[in-house]
Amino acid sequence: MSTPDLRPARPGDEDAVDTVIRAAFGADAPEHGDQVGDLWREVRASGLVLAEVVAVDGDEVVGHVGVSHCWLDARRELVDVAMLSPLSTAPDHQGRGIGTALVAAAIEAARGAGRPALFLEGSPAFYGARGFSRASSLGFEAPSRRTPEAAFQVVVHASHEDWMAGRVVYPDVWWRHDSAGLRDPDLAFLEDLFAREHPPAT
Repeated sequence: MSTPDLRPARPGDEDAVDTVIRAAFGADAPEHGDQVGDLWREVRASGLVLAEVVAVDGDEVVGHVGVSHCWLDARRELVDVAMLSPLSTAPDHQGRGIGTALVAAAIEAARGAGRPALFLEGSPAFYGARGFSRASSLGFEAPSRRTPEAAFQVVVHASHEDWMAGRVVYPDVWWRHDSAGLRDPDLAFLEDLFAREHPPAT
């Protein structure tokens, strides 16, 4: 099967996007799908969205990525940056390169919005192969100490300058939904896994 087409999300796509998010994140735990779906609806309603891109197969939305606003608390000044979350592919359309295409679209959307950096929390194996690197190696700190270092990743754009380093600050909607970092036992499991599979660069 061919890879679905990508396009910016349009008014009227909200319910289809919500369905994809909840299905993708709720495949193993429906309550997690509901948490992420509710979070993204509130992010959108709060006016924090910089870009939404969807993958469409015919008229069906089968993938989605969101890029939204956050800040970098640099020593000189507060810097507007971007975060990639969530990235979703409908379970029955996975394995077709949709996620890879959406990640590339998100990187370009952040660049086009003039943001000097795009951050995320996710698998270093997946995102590392798609342009992201460990954020701590460039002087960035995660918003929460509950974010495994290997999972906190970044792409920097040409507008990034050396002084732009420090802690990333998420808007309060992420905290209200308890969606910054992880909690035990998931946190302990991933910290151990990343320590074994992705040791810090020397």
